[in-house]
Amino acid sequence: MKKITLLLFIFIVTQVSRAQDLGDIILAADDASKLTENYIRPVMNGLMYSMNGGWYTTAKTHKKFGFDLTIEANGSFVPKADEVFQFIQSDYTYSTLPNGETSLPTVISSDETETTIDVRVPYNGNTYKVASFNMPGGVGGDLPGNIVPAPMVQLGFGLPFHTDIKVRYVPTLNFNNDVEANLIGVGLQHDLMHYFGPLDKLPLNVSVLAAFTTMDVTYNINDDNPNDEITITNGKGAFKMNTWTLQALGSLDFPIITLYAGVGYNHGKSSLKIKGDYDITYDVEDSNGNTVGTANESVTDPVNLNFDANGVRTTLGARLNLGIFKIFGDYTLQKYNTVSAGIAFSFR
Repeated sequence: MKKITLLLFIFIVTQVSRAQDLGDIILAADDASKLTENYIRPVMNGLMYSMNGGWYTTAKTHKKFGFDLTIEANGSFVPKADEVFQFIQSDYTYSTLPNGETSLPTVISSDETETTIDVRVPYNGNTYKVASFNMPGGVGGDLPGNIVPAPMVQLGFGLPFHTDIKVRYVPTLNFNNDVEANLIGVGLQHDLMHYFGPLDKLPLNVSVLAAFTTMDVTYNINDDNPNDEITITNGKGAFKMNTWTLQALGSLDFPIITLYAGVGYNHGKSSLKIKGDYDITYDVEDSNGNTVGTANESVTDPVNLNFDANGVRTTLGARLNLGIFKIFGDYTLQKYNTVSAGIAFSFR
């Protein structure tokens, strides 16, 4: 189970490790948060939609003490428009694009091109603190179909009163002493058919589902180049995400095949923080662009961003039943459309 769930964190680490590349963005002073937000937003949204997928493959709940083990992959498709963000000059106080570009790749773009950004901050009368840095390109070329994936391993267990509890859990894992990650999710599914008397003998099943998932990832931002403009002390990237979903489910459960559907609502909140102490050295120029010295500045915890994603969702799916072995796939219509597929072992 741990090896499969590691796939999720390998992807998260790939994105959060971009905090290392984004370390230079601190040179943008008050513009740093806006640039980071625009760059990282698509993967934050994609993960929130992906993590709410795959909670069910039928509306029918287990008999008491029945259970299932599900291994699945969820993936959200990032809209083409979100592969870039528009650089609107009026949104930034000190940053400019020297080459006349008007758009930059986001983290999910397949364009790996780095973009140079110039920074010019007023300083002591008619002088300016100046610097330049490269915004990183995207990693979408490594993701087929621009899908933001979220592999999961899930255990479902039948409780009394026609109710299933579902659990997703990964203990704190450490990657090369630089990255720590953990995840926990809990869902409850309650079958409504038993309220309708003899109708519960039909292959039709109807239920409701409520589920919540939380994930934390922290990443050490190391000072790999002590000779550049930024000295990093106790640098760390901190990523946290909470998602929940509430859905009404229906399924037609036949011996060989199950057809299932769901309609409901998603909500997700996430945050990305760049923490630590950063000592920055700027060149100082006069109004004619001549270098007249340097200036030092210290910044603590320079980036603190919050993201939200919510909206309605509609899911259609099918499951092939081969005894206790199940194969399933479904598609969810939402802002970031999501596909889920996997296998399950189900008893009672």
